[in-house]
Amino acid sequence: MKDYTYYNDVLQNEAKPTLFLELEAFWTKLKAISNGAIITVMTDNIEHLNRLEEIAKQTNGHFLVCIDIDLSTNHFGLHFGVHRSPLKGLKEIKDFIDIVYENDYFTLDGVMGYEAQIAGVTDADPRHTIKNTTIRNLKKQSRKEIISKRKKIMKYIKKYKIDVRFINGGGTGSLHDTATQQGVTEVTVGSGFYCPHLFDKYDEFKLQPALFFALEITRKPAKDIYTCFGGGYIASGAVGEDKWPEIYAPEKAKFTANEGAGEVQTPIVYKGKQHLNLGDIIIFRHSKAGEICERFHEIAVIDKGKILEHWETYRGDGQCFL
Repeated sequence: MKDYTYYNDVLQNEAKPTLFLELEAFWTKLKAISNGAIITVMTDNIEHLNRLEEIAKQTNGHFLVCIDIDLSTNHFGLHFGVHRSPLKGLKEIKDFIDIVYENDYFTLDGVMGYEAQIAGVTDADPRHTIKNTTIRNLKKQSRKEIISKRKKIMKYIKKYKIDVRFINGGGTGSLHDTATQQGVTEVTVGSGFYCPHLFDKYDEFKLQPALFFALEITRKPAKDIYTCFGGGYIASGAVGEDKWPEIYAPEKAKFTANEGAGEVQTPIVYKGKQHLNLGDIIIFRHSKAGEICERFHEIAVIDKGKILEHWETYRGDGQCFL
């Protein structure tokens, strides 16, 4: 078997034509900037800056830059958060700001910091009462550190008299808090628009579910077992039952222990009063923001039992972002 270096070298060589196409698209965007478009590039690494500077020199261009900082915290040796950015400590962040400021090809346009350990971690899951208490305590401590860190970063930026256009933070699970913090000018929200089921399990807020998907029963392999077509729309993150879809209707229907929600089929166990036939549907809720738009072409907008219109998802628009 060939080692990693072999495959890495081969794949990098194969990727060059694609890279050139991406650069060509980038140059087109740079021309769009000269015509009034605003495009800000996210960066957290000196290699990013070196590449951007090279492009700017070739095109006589200039980049608006947003620095992506890491807001994970450490408690008694426990990493609380996600592995997102190498810009963790204040010194690292300040040094990076210095580099951006001193380069004539860049303008510092914004700062982004996503507090994933607050926004994306449940703390009121009825299956994990002891864990919930621990998570809530970690969140309180982490929140204090994040607020302090943001303030120090903004104070340092003001030293240069830079008026950054935006300070981005938040997420659905921290929206209620981050939006009130001084200095934050915009918050990021995806799941909050329609509340997938993961966000039922937060202590400080409650949202109303608005988006569902339906699977058709295509087989009945045994008494009280109804097998649906498809259904394995699993959310991002560490694999666990909380990332599966949840059955919304009929009530008291449940997954089988051995199969769960599967890409090809999803059998459910139902012993309720409602009579189910082949061709009937089971209604589910997904766990996080992206699964629906990755799997379905459009969303039917329903009000009081009537379909008002259809909205295309990014899959319906022919897009693939990851």
